[in-house]
Amino acid sequence: MQKRILFIGFIIMLTSTLQVKAQDAQQDSTYKRWFVGSTFFLLGNFATTNSPEFAQLNIGYRITRTDVITLEAKTWKYAWPNGIHPFFNKAYGKPEEKFPGYIREYGLSVAYQRFLWKGLYAELNVMPTWQDFVNDKGKKIDDGFQIFNTYRVGYHIKLFKDRFFIQPSIAITHRAYHTKMPDGFKQLDDKWSKFIFGEPGFHFGFNF
Repeated sequence: MQKRILFIGFIIMLTSTLQVKAQDAQQDSTYKRWFVGSTFFLLGNFATTNSPEFAQLNIGYRITRTDVITLEAKTWKYAWPNGIHPFFNKAYGKPEEKFPGYIREYGLSVAYQRFLWKGLYAELNVMPTWQDFVNDKGKKIDDGFQIFNTYRVGYHIKLFKDRFFIQPSIAITHRAYHTKMPDGFKQLDDKWSKFIFGEPGFHFGFNF
């Protein structure tokens, strides 16, 4: 249910904005340097089962018209290995692939965006995360650490005279490093790739 909500929401919001004018930095005479935002994937919290209890806050600064730095504070939980694509792999959500509990993560990432042409941008996002491993009884049994990278291509779309913006995107995610997981978690996680290809993204923000 959760992955259907996220995927359908992503498609609806993407198609509804195709006619909106995108960012064209060369034509603008002024621009606002600071922005705050988050992601439409907050809608996943409305899932009736396996809610990620997800939260994200972005604070960004435009160094130049083409170079942007963003800090993203995040927390969420998940009960299936990160190597299973949540939209396109049927193994996601199957009981036999579920961890014996869940992982709660707290991350603070640094993202660098480079605008390539009009609103088209490429992004590198590096996020260290701290992990709590929780068993089926709700008891914390271990902790861990990982570095989670995201390689993203997206498009920046201005709304309401550039007061707001949205950024639909597609990404490759990469678990570049993580500490050893506890038994039960490790065996399931080892079955899957450290990469996910074709993960959708949909950020939004307010300029000031």
